[in-house]
Amino acid sequence: MEIRFKAVDALVISRMKKWLGGVLVASLFMLLIMRYGVMKNPIGDSYFPSPFFPNATNPLEWLNAGAPPTFQNPENASTVVSADTIFLSLLVQRNISSEEQKTLQTWNHLKHLINHAQGLPNALDAIKEAGRAWNSLIDSVEGQRLQYANESSHGRAKEKQCPHFLNKMKAAELDNRSYKLRVPCGLTQGSAITIIGIPNGLLGNFRIDLTGESLPGEPDPPIILHYNVRLHGDKITEDPVIVQNTWAVAHDWGEEERCPSPAPEKIKKVDDLDQCNKMIGKDDNHLLMASRHSNTSRQSSTVQEGSKTKKYFPFKQNYPFVATLRVGSEGIQMTVDGKHITSFAVRETLEPWLVSEIRISGDLKLISVLASGLPTSEDSEHVVDLEALKSAPLSSQKPLDLLIGVFSTANNFKRRMAVRRTWMQYPAVRSGAAAVRFFVGLHKNQIVNEELWDEARTYGDIQLMPFVDYYSLITWKTLGICIFGTEVVSAKFVMKTDDDAFIRVDEVLASLDRINVTKGLLYGLINSDSRPHRNPESKWYISPEEWPGERYPAWAHGPGYVVSHDIAKEIYWRYQNGNLKMFKLEDVAMGIWIAEMKDILKVRYENEERIHNEGCKDGYVVAHYQGPREMLCLWQKIQEGNGARCCGDP
Repeated sequence: MEIRFKAVDALVISRMKKWLGGVLVASLFMLLIMRYGVMKNPIGDSYFPSPFFPNATNPLEWLNAGAPPTFQNPENASTVVSADTIFLSLLVQRNISSEEQKTLQTWNHLKHLINHAQGLPNALDAIKEAGRAWNSLIDSVEGQRLQYANESSHGRAKEKQCPHFLNKMKAAELDNRSYKLRVPCGLTQGSAITIIGIPNGLLGNFRIDLTGESLPGEPDPPIILHYNVRLHGDKITEDPVIVQNTWAVAHDWGEEERCPSPAPEKIKKVDDLDQCNKMIGKDDNHLLMASRHSNTSRQSSTVQEGSKTKKYFPFKQNYPFVATLRVGSEGIQMTVDGKHITSFAVRETLEPWLVSEIRISGDLKLISVLASGLPTSEDSEHVVDLEALKSAPLSSQKPLDLLIGVFSTANNFKRRMAVRRTWMQYPAVRSGAAAVRFFVGLHKNQIVNEELWDEARTYGDIQLMPFVDYYSLITWKTLGICIFGTEVVSAKFVMKTDDDAFIRVDEVLASLDRINVTKGLLYGLINSDSRPHRNPESKWYISPEEWPGERYPAWAHGPGYVVSHDIAKEIYWRYQNGNLKMFKLEDVAMGIWIAEMKDILKVRYENEERIHNEGCKDGYVVAHYQGPREMLCLWQKIQEGNGARCCGDP
């Protein structure tokens, strides 16, 4: 029996070896077939050559050129995201013309961005969101081409997608407890939302929410501003109160900001206005006197009723109000009946340009909703001076004296047009001695991206960035400007500025000639003694982990500074080799990078006090915080021979 069992075991083992050998051969054969298929066509039946890899046959070259197989989000160490997933949609391009490819000239050189996400909040999310936005944009562009080709009449004007204002005044549409107004292209500085209504119902409580777009897989959209009016208080107080906050899937509700504030001594300024007007909740006699001299319908909000003194509050049940939310440079301000009430500082990744809808709900009879000052692009068919506004062609044979890179956000259409009509008309720019390019990240909103794409094709002066445009990622744009100024063109000097800055290009070039230094130069308004902001509530808060030192190296203020070609080139070289420290304050980051070059470069810091980082002063070289109207005014003064005089002066 024992011999029989051994014979059976031997037979079974022999058959198993043959079976395993067959499986191994079959598996190897399948792997060879799959490898051949991937090498032959990694993304489908066919694809167009990529503008990012003009000499490459494989559009996945980014993934094989140093990007790690996985990337761990520093904000959530348990989430591991495949680099393939992140970059695939940004790499594989379709039918894009050679002219359109010029908009992407910097893009290919930024293929290692994922390796430089450490230290920049929300960097990975911005790349992932850009992938979705880019796919949607190109699908739309290709669809429009097919539609255009099939239309019998090509002369039909394109429908305006980004209106300048929106309003609703029909009682039938507004008379309910919940109302939504779609804002197709977001908000920008100067945008305003005016609401006329009457708190009613049992409590008179209502809320105004400015919401963004929901991401795939997320049930609710982010709330950029939650403005909650509670006329009968809440769990914390019995008095009327305004509560402001934000909400996002990743971070839940943020920290509440209450008005009246429970800690008046800690009230901060936003755009030089108090977070909460200190008269809210007061019952001083001077408020009563002030109300008697006003002609408002709500005098009784500050007067005595019987023996009880009423505290001042801007909203009152069954009384009409006119409230306006206005976007400033730092946050969103609320005025009620012409009086400033609250200010709310913009929070990270919840910025006004992301707003896609206004939601109003609660015990409120709406009379009117008006959104004005919205970002809108100019119809190129109606631009009289179109050819003069297009960028001058760049010559590969003739080096540039100066490249000026301008930070801009996708829906800042008006600011870019103001720059084109003003200081981009300097002879040095029109002749090609200097070049100007706007560096713009993608928007989450498809309509905005479509308008941006049309603008880029029309004027030829926009460089798209492969990430969604969050403030915390502007250092990547600084890197992009250095890349364009050294790898796409060869500029003697590279300048960084913003789309709300007026640049006297002639004087910048004259100053560089006068300095007569072409290597190791940082020219700008130099700050040689600054410390990191350690207050977590500050917009410029830097933790000890981000920068452990007590002081920063010398740096130049962001509205306008210039570096020489060798510095810009070294920045790109260090980026390529993974030796470039990312820091979320871009102007300070430039100072840090230059300080680290002192062992190989002789650095010269040239201070220019005529660069004004906060406003305008006569004799300026750079004037900051200038809106489109101020830009045109400054340019007119120069054209009329009045020189560098600020607007408002006689």
